[in-house]
Amino acid sequence: MKIISFTGKSGTGKSFQATALAQKRNIDAIIDDGLLIYKGQIVAGTSAKKSPSKREAMRIALFNHDWHRSEVVQALVKYHPETLMIIGTSDKMTNIVCESLGLHEPEERIYIEDVTTEEQRETAHYYRHIEGEHVIPAPMGQLKRDFAGYFMNPLRIFKAAKVLRDDNATETEEDEFNRTVVRPQYSYFGVFTITEQALKDIVSITAEKYKDRLAVLDRLGNGKQENMVVAIDVRLVQGPGMVEICEAFQKDVHQAIEDMTSFSVEAVNIRIRDIRKDAVKLHA
Repeated sequence: MKIISFTGKSGTGKSFQATALAQKRNIDAIIDDGLLIYKGQIVAGTSAKKSPSKREAMRIALFNHDWHRSEVVQALVKYHPETLMIIGTSDKMTNIVCESLGLHEPEERIYIEDVTTEEQRETAHYYRHIEGEHVIPAPMGQLKRDFAGYFMNPLRIFKAAKVLRDDNATETEEDEFNRTVVRPQYSYFGVFTITEQALKDIVSITAEKYKDRLAVLDRLGNGKQENMVVAIDVRLVQGPGMVEICEAFQKDVHQAIEDMTSFSVEAVNIRIRDIRKDAVKLHA
């Protein structure tokens, strides 16, 4: 297995650049802040960005915990990537990661200055240190379970590439690079919360689409930043497709909360509390 290190100071855009660099260099696995990402999928590890403190985040990033180290080592054996890129803040850090995981030191070292301009690094520094945003080189869908309730935003970059067709003509194909922005617990921005009133407003707005068949009686969030669960009591008009209406409403609420707040929601639970024969008294 060939090992490549990709290093640069904190907040210079390493994780942001990692996906594109991996595709360009045909690198099929990445280790970044405690995660092992294989061909765009998180297959092992836990993110240091979930840690409650910077000290614990460093322990995760360096694989200090036996359970964490063992899980990633087993995954490396299972997937056996041809090339592995280890992201770190210095050569010393990437060497420690290699030693922790029982790997040889990198044969090749790439630095953030090799692939970005000074302006790009300054922009990355702003978003990290001023906006408090951290990037993980994986799609949002891969992170929702581990980061349920976090402030999350999918970041998609489209890069035009020339591909050769059978008739030897060229056409432009858009390759999508997925990255997700998160706000760690240890961010100096503190804990993000959603007020109960804001949650009620989002649910009410979403319910307008179903006002002829469904009325919201009560809605409640569990108040947690992590493992956010929203429970909604509804009244329905009796008729065919009642379950399908609830399912559609459930999906719309889930999507609306994530779109309007950038928080990741673990679950939206719908409970049918009342059924009316017609729509006349549905909202009474």
